[in-house]
Amino acid sequence: MKILVLNGPNLNFLGVREKGIYGNKDYSYLLQTLEDKAKSRQIELEVYQSNSEGGLIDRIQQAYLDKVDGIVINPGAYTHYSYAIRDALVSLSCPVIEVHISNIHKREEFRHTSVIAPVCTGQMVGLGMQGYLLAIDALIGMRID
Repeated sequence: MKILVLNGPNLNFLGVREKGIYGNKDYSYLLQTLEDKAKSRQIELEVYQSNSEGGLIDRIQQAYLDKVDGIVINPGAYTHYSYAIRDALVSLSCPVIEVHISNIHKREEFRHTSVIAPVCTGQMVGLGMQGYLLAIDALIGMRID
């Protein structure tokens, strides 16, 4: 099973920015946690991060060509306005789970709306980095069902 984890803008600055919201653990900790999860579940996992909308779209389109089995995406701020990322995700036939470390519904009003969620299989919010692991488990479960 091949799963792609996509991280949008500023996620590479975990542990640096807004520690009160995102915690003290840095991006390398997230990467190691995801790698450990992939090994324990015996899956192929790729993680890609970009601060650019075009970079994320290019990787989504490549995921279609690579025939990935599922995607976990944290679009960062693009969640709230990137119809281009939304449109790229619509092209996929695999399940997609949107993840947010913080609970976007308890934050500023503009963060309450996700233009990405309607084209995703599911959404994990407010569970910290654990949300990524739960999303991976959900994708594996969907593959087995």
